[in-house]
Amino acid sequence: MDIGSLQGGIALILSVGLFAIKAFALVDCIGRSASDFDFSSNLRKPAWLVILGLTVAYHALDWSPLALLNLVGIVAALVYLAQVRGSTH
Repeated sequence: MDIGSLQGGIALILSVGLFAIKAFALVDCIGRSASDFDFSSNLRKPAWLVILGLTVAYHALDWSPLALLNLVGIVAALVYLAQVRGSTH
């Protein structure tokens, strides 16, 4: 097995996993009522929709898992999941 193909496979798996987390956060945000954001987050639902929507859209264009905006996007998705989803379940 070639090292380059192994690295490419790992990068693909990592990128798909990160995309799945971002997409899950976006779908969760879409399905929540605006009142869920009152006490659990500093940001309201429209702000989270824009942030998560942009991160998913950018990742769909650039599948490099270590691209700066993809890393920023995964941090945003994880913050959303911890603050909003984590506090309401």
